[in-house]
Amino acid sequence: MRWVTYLSPSDGTEHVGVLNGDRLLGSTSPARLIDLLALPGDGMAEAGHMLLSDPGEVLLAAEAVLRAPVPMPPSIRDFMSFENHVVTAYGALGRKVSPVWYEQPTFYFTNPASVRGHRDPVEISPGSEQFDYELEIAAVIGKPGSDIAPAEAAAHIAGFMVLCDWSARDLQTHETEVGLGPAKGKDSATSFGPFLLTADELTERRSGRGYELEMSAHVNGTLYSSGNLADLSWSFEEMVAYASRGTRLLPGDVIGSGTVGTGCVLELSAVHGSERFPWLRAGDEVRLAIEHLGAVEARVEPSRPVQRLR
Repeated sequence: MRWVTYLSPSDGTEHVGVLNGDRLLGSTSPARLIDLLALPGDGMAEAGHMLLSDPGEVLLAAEAVLRAPVPMPPSIRDFMSFENHVVTAYGALGRKVSPVWYEQPTFYFTNPASVRGHRDPVEISPGSEQFDYELEIAAVIGKPGSDIAPAEAAAHIAGFMVLCDWSARDLQTHETEVGLGPAKGKDSATSFGPFLLTADELTERRSGRGYELEMSAHVNGTLYSSGNLADLSWSFEEMVAYASRGTRLLPGDVIGSGTVGTGCVLELSAVHGSERFPWLRAGDEVRLAIEHLGAVEARVEPSRPVQRLR
C-alpha cells in the first residue's frame, strides 16, 4: 500500500490518503500518518482498506499536492550502511575508515524541522559552496520498542520511502574537526517521499542484507549516480536494533540507510574530477529515484545570507 500526506483542496489542511493507480483516496478530515502508524495490530492496514472502499475524497494523483509522508517525525537517524560509499567518501575527505564501522552501524541525528516534500525546492545551506545530494532510502518505524533484537526488528518497520540527505560538504568537513557533528553541514534540509510504501510490498524483493531495488540520481537530466539497495552492508534490521539499544523507538521515527555507492557528488568528484561532477548550484534540478518508491525531484535555490556570530 502507498500512503501519502497531502494538502486537501476541501479545507486546505493535511490529510492522509492511499494511492491507487492514478487516484488518491483521501481521508474525510485532517489526519496524520504518524497516528495511523501507531495503531495496534493491523490497524493501519485496516484503515487503508477502509479508504480504498469508502474514501472521504477522491483526487487525481497527478494533481494532488503531496507533503512529506511523515512531515515531522519524532527523530531522524541517518546511518552509513553502504561500505562502498564509506570507503570512497572518507578517502575524499582525507580520512581512513575506522575499524569501528565494521563492528557496529553508525548514525547521526538530523533535523526533523527541516523535512521537505518530494517536490519542494531546497536552499543551499548558508555559507556553503560545496552543496551535495545523497541518494538514500528510509525505513519508518511503526511498532515502538526498546532493545529490539535484529531477528524481531522487521516487525517494527512500517514501510520505506525515498530519502535525500542534502549536505554542505565544506561546512561538514570544517565543523567535524572539533570531534562533534555533523551539524550545520547537514540540518538545512532532508527530503522524503513521495509516498510511504508498506514493508509487505517489498517481501519478494529481498536480496542479501537489503532489497533488489535500483537507485539512481540525475542532475539537470544527466545520470550521476546508480546503485542498488541490495548492496547494503548493514541491514535495516541491524540498524533498527542498534538504534533501539538503551532507548525507545517511536512510531514515525525515521531510519536512513546512508548513501548508496556513487550516490553523491563528493564520491563522484573524488573519483572522476570536479569538472565532470561539480557541486550543486542554484538552479540545478535534482531527481533521485528508487524502484517501486518513486522519486524526489527538487530545484536547488540560492542560500540565505549568513548571520555572523561575532
